[in-house]
Amino acid sequence: MSILKTIPFLNHIDSGNFFLLAGPCVVENEEITFQTAETIKRIADKYSVPFIFKASYKKANRSKLDSFSGIGDIKALKILAEVKKRYQLPLVTDIHTIEEANLAAEYVDVLQIPAFLCRQTELLVAAAKTNRVVNIKKGQFLAPDAMKYAAQKVVEAGNSKVFLTERGTTFGYQDLIVDFRGIPTMRSFGFPVVVDVTHSLQQPNQSSGVTGGQPELIETIARAAIAVGADGLFMETHPNPSKALSDGANMLKLDLLEGLIERLVKIRQTINSL
Repeated sequence: MSILKTIPFLNHIDSGNFFLLAGPCVVENEEITFQTAETIKRIADKYSVPFIFKASYKKANRSKLDSFSGIGDIKALKILAEVKKRYQLPLVTDIHTIEEANLAAEYVDVLQIPAFLCRQTELLVAAAKTNRVVNIKKGQFLAPDAMKYAAQKVVEAGNSKVFLTERGTTFGYQDLIVDFRGIPTMRSFGFPVVVDVTHSLQQPNQSSGVTGGQPELIETIARAAIAVGADGLFMETHPNPSKALSDGANMLKLDLLEGLIERLVKIRQTINSL
């Protein structure tokens, strides 16, 4: 049985469509969070794309000490809980420590392991024991083959509900590249594979201390991901990325999302018909 069939909020995937994890990088305030969730839900419903709302309740990996990291853990988690209640949406958020796994699991449906932490055994086991879905992002430093060991840690801890997410591989000091050969490799392990379209376009380690990005290539990466058989897409989107408090350089402007989703659904439909 497909793992997706065991997950209540994704077990209705029978149309061959991809699923979507999307939202702003971080919870900035109620207005932006609710606006983004409502807009994406409308689009996802229109095109029959199963949707999990994403926003980090805190950002632990920042370039500088004074970079925005959040509005407060409980305050942000309560905003996410209201999104879940108001729009009837499952939620995904990042965690960084064992304690965060237990805290976030009280509010969200999917616990996301950041790429830099994908080998942290105690964190993976703690996430597994919450019985939430565990989305493990592939480290920028790992080969796709190595991700089977990260997934095995979760499974051996008693939880088979695992996603694996490609988010680019370090290419030099200030760039990432997506090796699409990794998608079928990771799918062969038996877990749904997601492509993180927007983080794959980051340009980290800039001398300014602010991560850069190439949002003009979002559609290129997303099209390629669908073409090679990715089960899901992850993308961060914001009403005004230039004003976003985190990762604005690589987020998709919210009003561009519907056209992109429409085109991606058509690509998936074409592939399914071949």
